[in-house]
Amino acid sequence: MKRTIAVVIFPGAEELDFVGPWEVFAMLAALEPDACEVFTVSEHGGEVRSAKGLRVIADHSFESAPRADVFLVPGGRGTRTEVDNPRMIDYLRRAAEVAEVATSVCTGSFVLERAGLLEGKRATTHWSSLERLRGLGTVEVVEERWVDEGRVITASGVSAGIDMALYLVGRLWGAETARRVQRAIEYEPAPPYADVPLPVSV
Repeated sequence: MKRTIAVVIFPGAEELDFVGPWEVFAMLAALEPDACEVFTVSEHGGEVRSAKGLRVIADHSFESAPRADVFLVPGGRGTRTEVDNPRMIDYLRRAAEVAEVATSVCTGSFVLERAGLLEGKRATTHWSSLERLRGLGTVEVVEERWVDEGRVITASGVSAGIDMALYLVGRLWGAETARRVQRAIEYEPAPPYADVPLPVSV
C-alpha cells in the first residue's frame, strides 16, 4: 500500500523539525517509489517563512490537501500561535480521523495536545518545554527521544525528528528498509560536543 505523508508547516516552524523527517520520508520514496508520497501542507498553501528564516512553498492548503495516512507537526516558536489557530486544530482533528499515525516533533506536541490527540497518552517534547507540557494536566509527559502510543508518536527536540521518522519507517515498512534509508542519508550521529552538559535554557 502506498501511503501518503503530510508534513504540516506554518509560520515560525522550526526548520529541522520538518526538514529532517522530510529527508527520511523522501529518501524512502526515492528508494521504494511504491512506499509513500510526501507533501507539505499549510493553512493557505504557498510560501511559509520558518523560524530561522527559511522560506518554503507548501504543496497544499488545508482545503486542497489529499488524505494523509501519516502526518507530522513540527515545533518552533510558531506553535504558540498555532495552538490557538482554529483552522489548524480543525485540520489536525479531521486528518487524525483517517490517518494511520499522527506525529509531532519538539513543541509540535502542544498543537497535537490542543487538538485532543494526546489526552491520556504518554508524550514528549523539547527538554526545555517538558514542564510546560506537563502543566497542561492532560498528558503523561516523559523524557524520551520518541514515544510511540500507537496512532500517535511524539519526538523530543529538533534532531529527534530524524530518529522518530526512521523508527516510523521501520514500524511501517520494516527494519531492513529503515536501515537502507538510514544508510542512504548517511545518518551516523557523532556530535563533537556530546560530553558537554545541556544548558538550562536556550
